[in-house]
Amino acid sequence: MASALQDGFGRTIDYLRMSVTDRCDFRCVYCMAEQMTFLPRQQVLTLEELYRLAALFVGQGVRKIRLTGGEPLVRQGIVGLCRRIAALPGLRELVLTSNGSQLERLARPLAEAGVKRLNVSLDSLDPARFRAITRTGELAQVLAGIEAAQQAGFERIKLNTVVMKGRNADEVLDLVGFAVERGLDISFIEEMPLGEVGRSRDEAFCSSDEVRALIERGYALLDSAEQSGGPARYVRLRDHGQTRIGFISPHSHNFCATCNRVRLTAEGRLLLCLGHEHSLDLRGLLRRHPTEDGPVLEAIGKALLRKPQRHEFALHGEVQVLRFMNASGG
Repeated sequence: MASALQDGFGRTIDYLRMSVTDRCDFRCVYCMAEQMTFLPRQQVLTLEELYRLAALFVGQGVRKIRLTGGEPLVRQGIVGLCRRIAALPGLRELVLTSNGSQLERLARPLAEAGVKRLNVSLDSLDPARFRAITRTGELAQVLAGIEAAQQAGFERIKLNTVVMKGRNADEVLDLVGFAVERGLDISFIEEMPLGEVGRSRDEAFCSSDEVRALIERGYALLDSAEQSGGPARYVRLRDHGQTRIGFISPHSHNFCATCNRVRLTAEGRLLLCLGHEHSLDLRGLLRRHPTEDGPVLEAIGKALLRKPQRHEFALHGEVQVLRFMNASGG
């Protein structure tokens, strides 16, 4: 029987977000700077190390793993890694977050490998604005990827939108309409203040309550107690029951009391909280103990006792966490 991981506040940790790379083919304005330096290859966990950690965590009671990046689909060997992780006994679901750029090519192989659900970032339906937000992305490529994902047979597909005033807040209703037409879920996310992106975060901040008010101009909403195993709070559309709308609100509706997750960065740091620098160097432990799991598991258990009770995100003043979102596991 797998033992349950617990932190020092008695919260059960059954969700692991694993970044397989810090690299990305986009340069989204809320995620990273325009000019980025990425990790040298030797500092990134190997596919075998990623699988070993996935197996260790599942053996300790983790039931959900999300693969992230950067952009996970630019990592060579990603489909094979998905297949191996999805087959781990005890894992309830393997899910993945993508910017959509590679989905036209990889959606079906990922579904066949055992990825159950997919989150796809979509911050604008206007090609020029999409390019401005992503700096390098092509909207048509992402839309084709979403279409391919719908044809591939995932159990559920959800769109993720980071809402920013002055950039895309005026598209909230259009984005809901896009999701409704295709029977997709969509989550609206408050911008997280990670990394120095060359501007004050508060100038673009749009709260989840403001987003909900925008949606209610066009749709009747019904509160829901549904959970997807993550931080989103959901509502349903009264007249379009196939679509769920989620709100991820690290500022306005802090969700730390029910936190059930930890993050693994591409370089093997176990982040105990997105809003703090507390971490454990799992890469070093794996490489010092290539055949012994005991020291690794002991270190994980001790580290979880230091997991903070909550983050303290603030919109004003200096950046509190210098680590960019792509380095954290998006």
